[in-house]
Amino acid sequence: MNELLLIVDIADARVALPAAAVESVIELDALTPVPRAPSHIAGLSALRSRVLTVIDCQRALGLGTSSFDGAIHEAAVVEVEGHHYALSVDAVEDVVEARSEPQRIGAAMGEGWDRVSLGMVETDEGPLLLVDIAKLIEAEEISLVA
Repeated sequence: MNELLLIVDIADARVALPAAAVESVIELDALTPVPRAPSHIAGLSALRSRVLTVIDCQRALGLGTSSFDGAIHEAAVVEVEGHHYALSVDAVEDVVEARSEPQRIGAAMGEGWDRVSLGMVETDEGPLLLVDIAKLIEAEEISLVA
């Protein structure tokens, strides 16, 4: 396959984002809240005079809520349909090469993961779930796991 993947941690899960879709990796420190925005939108941030909509990936997947109180968060900056987003993740690990095409997953992984999954890909780091960035951003309002 030879596609490069960015390994990130979201809610204690190691997953992959297509590296070609990631413009940069940044640290978020200050967010401006957006009243009446969907719950998975953590707020707005700025990067080099560009406004970024910050997506709380945990909440988008229905896996809890990230705390943005004073802590610095890593984020992958992406552009989808002309809009720039910062995908807030627990950690950014590495860039690796995919060794296979995405394969169908035989088991249910949970409502949020099932919705954003493009399948499992083999890498030198082991199998990783490949995440559809656009589906992660357009998160449906799903109930949070307690």
